[in-house]
Amino acid sequence: MSWFYRQVIRRALFQQDSESIHEITLKGLAAVSKSPFLLNGLSSFYGAEPRPLKLWGLDFPNPVGLAAGMDKRAVALPAWAAMGFGFCELGGVTWNPQEGNPKPRMFRAVESEALINRMGFNNPGAEVFSTTLQDWHRSGFWPKHPVGINLGKSKATPLEEASQDYAQSLNLLWPWADFFVINVSSPNTPNLRQLQDKSALDAVLAAVQSVNHQQSILHGKGLKPILVKVAPDLSFTALDEILELTESRAIAGIVATNTTLARPPTLKIRTRRIYDQAGGLSGRPLRVRSTEVVQHIAKMTHGRLPIIGVGGIFSAADALEKFDAGAALVQVYSGLVFQGPGLIREIVEAL
Repeated sequence: MSWFYRQVIRRALFQQDSESIHEITLKGLAAVSKSPFLLNGLSSFYGAEPRPLKLWGLDFPNPVGLAAGMDKRAVALPAWAAMGFGFCELGGVTWNPQEGNPKPRMFRAVESEALINRMGFNNPGAEVFSTTLQDWHRSGFWPKHPVGINLGKSKATPLEEASQDYAQSLNLLWPWADFFVINVSSPNTPNLRQLQDKSALDAVLAAVQSVNHQQSILHGKGLKPILVKVAPDLSFTALDEILELTESRAIAGIVATNTTLARPPTLKIRTRRIYDQAGGLSGRPLRVRSTEVVQHIAKMTHGRLPIIGVGGIFSAADALEKFDAGAALVQVYSGLVFQGPGLIREIVEAL
């Protein structure tokens, strides 16, 4: 199935603009998500055998998840479980609705199996997103795997008001997800990465955890796990400063990593033209650095802080590399684009 995707389906898809085919694919999966018959068919093709684990009090059917950025409007939520994913991370979602950066803003470097995007947190905003999730809950199609939400800062919100921006989104979305990821590492919102500074991140996490406690009491449920997504471009010293907040701000885990501003060397003119585009790079060239970050975090926390490893996972071997480095879970995005949905089952079967 993976061979057929790469040799036939992918060639057809890659004839079109990257963002356009992304939207077409999501529309198709959104239609599938509303049909039990089509969901069962999708599961029969791509569903993975259980490899259950428990983390943060949540039951994961398997440790392979969908990374943020693929489904920013939660339009295809039931389809991700049918495709074999053990969990999904929706968004990024911001308090304000945003159109994102001007198009074109997503590019493929096919020869190096990389993607570059400067999407800019395009999403319908937390209020619309909340309504969509409520509708999925009522529909009976809510997936049986854990659902996470990636929270970003609205572009219009000044950095000094970032804490309130994240807190407002969490307050509205808290009932509808199992865990939340604080995204302070996207390179496509101006100055956002400054929130990875220890003092700035401390303020954001303080506000977020305050809401987490309030909502926990209001709903009579436990606290939701709050994770932080970090950039691969941070130095190990900067990463260590973030890790110093683990206990004081009850960080439940780290997502390592986001896209990178770095570009690998290349002699190929077509690839160099893509690399010259502004934005974050994901895909195969990110694999080594993201694994180094996972390994460093695992070492510094003595393996006690759960890590979601993401970046350059294109095969079962790539996923096992992340697990060996210390990841508890892994996520895929670019690998799904280049290798097809059969990748999930391939990884799960290799565990």
